[in-house]
Amino acid sequence: MKVTVVGASGMVGRMLMNILEERQFPLTEIIPAASERSAGKEITFRGGTVKIVSVRDALEAKPEFAIFSAGASVSKEWAPVFAGNGTVVIDNSSAWRMDKEIPLVVPEINSHVIRRGDRIIANPNCSTTQMVMALAPLHRKYRIRRIVVATYQSVTGTGVDAVRQMENERKGISGEMIYPHPIDLNCFPHGGAFQDDGYTSEEQKLIDETRKILEDQSIMVTATAVRIPVVGGHSEAVNVEFEKEFDIDEVKALISGFPGNVVHDDPSRNEYPMPLMAHNRDEVFVGRIRRELSREKCLNLWVVSDNIRKGAATNAVQIAEYMLENKLY
Repeated sequence: MKVTVVGASGMVGRMLMNILEERQFPLTEIIPAASERSAGKEITFRGGTVKIVSVRDALEAKPEFAIFSAGASVSKEWAPVFAGNGTVVIDNSSAWRMDKEIPLVVPEINSHVIRRGDRIIANPNCSTTQMVMALAPLHRKYRIRRIVVATYQSVTGTGVDAVRQMENERKGISGEMIYPHPIDLNCFPHGGAFQDDGYTSEEQKLIDETRKILEDQSIMVTATAVRIPVVGGHSEAVNVEFEKEFDIDEVKALISGFPGNVVHDDPSRNEYPMPLMAHNRDEVFVGRIRRELSREKCLNLWVVSDNIRKGAATNAVQIAEYMLENKLY
């Protein structure tokens, strides 16, 4: 069982290596791959070191699985080549998510859409993943009509250079500006690229991917993505309108009973999810669960998760585990 991680030198790529090791994925050979400038560098795995190879060298090794986290352009170029070579590609980029022929998967929710013979599987955007994890059991029970979400996204979602910008600002060091504004002691409503309609690409992903994963194009979604100066994970304020009436205690039971979710909700003790709590954890934490008082059949939630783990690396490895267990590769 050979597994290659394409983009192994990046933040998500390194986490993918960690998750494969932590979860004891049954591989016999790990093949970290990255750009030519990173080839030859060493990366740790299972107590030893492994050399990073070029993407072409990884292709020639004919791995059973290739987990991509190297950006949409690399995925567009190389994922079909790996797939044509018989490798199952699990892609973390936005390249294939909205392709009608490509499954977009959060295993706890919709693993059933993976078919035997599928060779490219898309991993959702991190913000989408944690939101649908909280909402999927509620949609099945009450049917979601509309979602209004504001995200408060960690700088890790932009990558290691953004983390470095924030750290430089905190230390008073001049350095490369990844964002158009300072991020430390600041926040701005700008995630991804602005579209002609005034929304950003991050906001559009929340709209499109939610409908695809929940398999309901009738769900109305509007989003505002905000970048904040934290590293532990993404937070989301989610307002949901249902078709059916709900009971708060039942809502909490449905969320907590769903695999991967943790309800952390005791305002009397100042207990609610925070990025500090979610950091380096795979669970999706949900709190501030309360009825929306200005509108019927509406609910407010606060959802927090580590965007590098469940939002990216862990979800990708879970897809590979599911395909392995069900002999779909």
